[in-house]
Amino acid sequence: MARELRVPKALTALPTPVRWLALPVALTCSVVVLVGSWGPADPKVEVPHPSGRAADYCRSLAAALPAELLGHARKDPSPASPYVAAWGGSPRTVLRCGIDRPEELNGEHAMDLSPSVDDLTWWSQELDDGSYRFVATMRAAYVEVLSPAGVYGSPLDPAAALTPLVKASIPG
Repeated sequence: MARELRVPKALTALPTPVRWLALPVALTCSVVVLVGSWGPADPKVEVPHPSGRAADYCRSLAAALPAELLGHARKDPSPASPYVAAWGGSPRTVLRCGIDRPEELNGEHAMDLSPSVDDLTWWSQELDDGSYRFVATMRAAYVEVLSPAGVYGSPLDPAAALTPLVKASIPG
């Protein structure tokens, strides 16, 4: 017993060449939609939990942070926190305020060259993926800026752009 192939009436009203293309076009559109929605997931950002005066300074800094940083719109990670801000898509620039003192500052990396911008010292560390981590030192709260690889002319650019806000919000 052979089964009959039943074609929906909506398709039989179409010319034959259009019917032949209907399935491949539908499948192609489905694949494009699925692949487009699979974009890279942003890595989770660990939210610091400062206390006392450091928390107050970080909230002050959060209120002063710009909606755009060097041409990249602010897109804070979820859940929202006054201690974390991010700009750009993927990869993105991330600022965390109130982090613990980095362990590396206690070891051999403490003497690494640290750039200064407007008398604010940013301890720097190149990460395995080519991005950079900058930590504002000698302040009442530690501020970290993660600068993704290849996004800026210099990896220090985002930290340099945020320097006046850090200096105004967090005393040294």
